[in-house]
Amino acid sequence: MQDLWVFGYGSLMWRPGFEHEERHPALLRGYHRAFCVYSHVHRGTPEKPGLVFGLDAGGSCRGVAFRVAASRAEETKRYLQAREQVTLVYRDVVKSVELVETRRRINALCFVVDRTHEQYAGRLDFDEQVRLIAEGEGRSGRNPDYLESTVRHLDEAGLSDEGLSRLWRAVEQRLRR
Repeated sequence: MQDLWVFGYGSLMWRPGFEHEERHPALLRGYHRAFCVYSHVHRGTPEKPGLVFGLDAGGSCRGVAFRVAASRAEETKRYLQAREQVTLVYRDVVKSVELVETRRRINALCFVVDRTHEQYAGRLDFDEQVRLIAEGEGRSGRNPDYLESTVRHLDEAGLSDEGLSRLWRAVEQRLRR
C-alpha cells in the first residue's frame, strides 16, 4: 500500500475533511475549474439548483494537492466517495499533477465532471452563473459562501483567479439588492 495524493480545486481546498501529511499548491493540466455542475445536494436542491465546480476537459487548473498516509488511504477514498459522489456527477480518476513549489509530478486522485450526467450544466453565461450561485442553498450551506471561500483560499495559496474574483463581486452585488 502507498500514500494517496488528492487534488482539491473547490471546497476540498479549505475543508478537505480528511487527515493529511502534506498540502501543496498544485497544477493539473488537461482540465480546468468551471462552474459546470448543477448542485442538487450540497449547494442547491433539484427544485432550485445551485452551481458548483467541476473539473472540465481542457486547459489547466491550479489547486491544492494533499498527501495522505498509506495507512489512511482506503478510509480517505471511502470518505471522498461518500462526499463527492452523492449523485455520481463526477468520475474519480488518477491524473498526473505538478506540485508548484518543486515542480515534482505526482499521481493524484481527481474528481472530474461526467459530461453525460444530467447535472452537467456545461458553459453557462455569466449572468446565469451569478443568479444560480446567489440563490443556491443546500445541505452544505449557501452557494455564495462556497464561491467566496474558493476565491479567498485561492488568494491565500497565491493562486488568485481574476475570473472567479469578478464572479464573486457580481454575486455580492446581487445579494445586496
